[in-house]
Amino acid sequence: QVDLVESGGGSVQAGGSLRLSCATSEYYFKNYVMAWFRRRPGNEREREGVAAIHTDGATDYAGSMKGQFTISKDNAKNTLFLQMDNLKLEDTAMYYCAASVMKWDRARSLNPRYYFAFGQGTQVTVSS
Repeated sequence: QVDLVESGGGSVQAGGSLRLSCATSEYYFKNYVMAWFRRRPGNEREREGVAAIHTDGATDYAGSMKGQFTISKDNAKNTLFLQMDNLKLEDTAMYYCAASVMKWDRARSLNPRYYFAFGQGTQVTVSS
């Protein structure tokens, strides 16, 4: 079982910023592709891919979030980050970090079907 613990969510006004964190074990952090997904209100059945990062640092973003969100990681602290800037009302969602054993492939990196572990999530609420 992979322990993925998200933090950093909260309430923010539109245009504001938040940085989400996800802590996990050293082994999984160094060997697995990591990603952020979200579930938006009214669409709770779907995990929407936000951003993914390979062990070598290569990244991938959902097209609509490129330039607005930045995924990164701190190898020394085994922590994954998602910097979210210029937040919009439609970014309100529960955000989850996830781990995958996949071989890096941008055709799959944002598909939740290839991820075997998800954290409990952290809520982000954007208001006007």
